[in-house]
Amino acid sequence: EKLKLLGFVVSHNSVSVDPSLVESMKNFAWQDLDMRPLCLVPGLALLAWPLVDRSSTWLTLTLAGLAMGIIIFIMASGLTWVFGLMDVLNFGHGLFIAVGAFVATTVLGAMTDWTSTPDWGLNLAAIALAMLAAMTLAAILGWAFERVIVRPVYGQHLKQILITMGGMIMGEELIKVIWGPLQMALPLPEALRGVFYWGDAALEKYRLLAVGVGLLVVTAQMWVLTRTKVGLLVRAGVHDREMVEALGYRISHLFVGVFVVGSVLAALGGVMWGLYQQNVTPQIGAQVNVLIFIVIIMGGLGSTGGALIGALLVEKTKNPLAGLWYVIAVALMTFLVGTFGLTESHRTEIWREAEEARPATA
Repeated sequence: EKLKLLGFVVSHNSVSVDPSLVESMKNFAWQDLDMRPLCLVPGLALLAWPLVDRSSTWLTLTLAGLAMGIIIFIMASGLTWVFGLMDVLNFGHGLFIAVGAFVATTVLGAMTDWTSTPDWGLNLAAIALAMLAAMTLAAILGWAFERVIVRPVYGQHLKQILITMGGMIMGEELIKVIWGPLQMALPLPEALRGVFYWGDAALEKYRLLAVGVGLLVVTAQMWVLTRTKVGLLVRAGVHDREMVEALGYRISHLFVGVFVVGSVLAALGGVMWGLYQQNVTPQIGAQVNVLIFIVIIMGGLGSTGGALIGALLVEKTKNPLAGLWYVIAVALMTFLVGTFGLTESHRTEIWREAEEARPATA
């Protein structure tokens, strides 16, 4: 009866999906999109305009906040998938960020002939290879991390916190064994150093590249979540994993895939964050872990769009405000905007109300 209520076709010995339901679910995320949170980011940027001296400075700071926010989003989006679908408190997420950054130092260090020349093609190819190597290694480590460390503690949040944090500490020590305990330089390729000038505004080349890569990642994630069968299963699993299993899908396999994707995104973000800082340490992942958790709490667990808005809001306040004012602003936003997951909760509420409205059977 519940399957029929949700729109599935139930015969004597099988369950199938109504084609019209598939099409409606593909567009559901866009139809149910609340535009009010989307207005917060440009609104906050406009409110910060009077706080700076000149318009050119405001434009420079706005681009800087946008680039940093997108990098934070890339690292946080994988964790919000893991939280939303798997209900796993993965405090070891920073390990994959650190792995991505250190793999980039190795790959780019071995390609100095490509990175030392001001050729855009060679520089971008070197960065692409570093990203690919980092994501490949992170995928393998993520698969092993899920099977060995996370799987035995599904549904046990306290143990998840302890064991994943322990896994991150062990990973950091292994990084020290392989790459050493000292800070390592990760300089930008030659063509990405310096700035472009647009009027009086100075726009850093690397931050423009970071914005472009981030927009590609955002677009790819939203397309997968809203236009593919895998995305449909992920979103369905966030709301009601029992129903996904009732349809015959192995939710455990989906868990592994989501965890691996989250690890890959963390490594990609680690490469970009390391290039942004131009140096890496074994603690680079742990240093941004708290910021990532703030972002996903603001955005709502399992909400990719919410994570994007949360990351941009956090970073948009960093340049106009500093020190204590920045901490206060982030705390207020976490408290006031912590309902970005309202859209996700609203969908669950719709299904619950529909279930309650179903006529009772004899």
